[in-house]
Amino acid sequence: MLIGLTYDLRDDYRGSSLSDEAMAEFDSPETITAIENALRARGHETQRIGHVRILAQRLAAGDCWDLVFNIAEGLQGRAREAQVPALLEAFGIPYTFSDPLTQALGLDKAMAKRVVRDAGIPTAPFAVLETPADDSGLDLPFPVFLKPLAEGTGKGCEHASKANGVDQAAAAARSLRQRFCQPVLAESFLPGREFTVGILGNGADARVIAVMEILLLDSAEPEIYSFQNKEHWETRVIYRLAEDLEARAAGASALAAYHALGCRDAARIDLRSDAGGTPHFLEVNTLPGLHPSHSDLPILSAKAGLDYQGLIGGILDAAIRRCRLADRTEALSAAL
Repeated sequence: MLIGLTYDLRDDYRGSSLSDEAMAEFDSPETITAIENALRARGHETQRIGHVRILAQRLAAGDCWDLVFNIAEGLQGRAREAQVPALLEAFGIPYTFSDPLTQALGLDKAMAKRVVRDAGIPTAPFAVLETPADDSGLDLPFPVFLKPLAEGTGKGCEHASKANGVDQAAAAARSLRQRFCQPVLAESFLPGREFTVGILGNGADARVIAVMEILLLDSAEPEIYSFQNKEHWETRVIYRLAEDLEARAAGASALAAYHALGCRDAARIDLRSDAGGTPHFLEVNTLPGLHPSHSDLPILSAKAGLDYQGLIGGILDAAIRRCRLADRTEALSAAL
């Protein structure tokens, strides 16, 4: 197959007005090379495309691929992760990972939590703070945790994000809205264990790769898996696979959320337990980071015995099977 690669590189935005934090979700050249090598090792030809504007230009020029391996985060708007999938669908080109609806749904943390909550999966009480009036009227059990509504990679998650009262919460919300120019999600703070769950596959074949627990060292910012803790995980965090009853419950909730949100091919889902040991859904990563040694999904996969080439190959195989099933269904419908 000829497989195109869509992505956002941090290097492409150097020299712009974007801060390092704003570019935190974007990828490094090492990630693109690693994905490309894994695909080529399976006998495929690859072609680098880049970000959504380059994709648009190439599609308009008539370029085409058998499939696109998409990890493009997008640059603007809460539906930015849906832009590349939407373009590819408009031109009839199959691609990896979730469709535009699920990509947009997953990035808006409150919308994702509503869907998950309606599916009966535990998630902490929450509110969306758009204005100072929302801040002053916040009615949640304290302490609360605040973060930008539509960001990833721990952006905006820091020590000041945990608030013990309305005044602290209002100050944190004002700061986050000013920095990220978007509403803020406030949710009751969960004091228990933190897990991240890797999932691979589609439909009845979707499975939990592993449940990984995140343990903060004394050198880390306390209590939270913050942006800084993620960036400096080698000296601040211990990752370990967890298989006890609470971890298995986290895996079951993550898989249920994966299906409820309509995720495809692979995703990573974050959960944290309440004081009673019940894991609660935090958020979904529909485009999980794929740096071979720094991203959570490859780390937990490797710990579970699935090497990087096997992970990338598994994502690709899931997408190919899904697309072939869709083609057969469409052909059958046309015949009827």
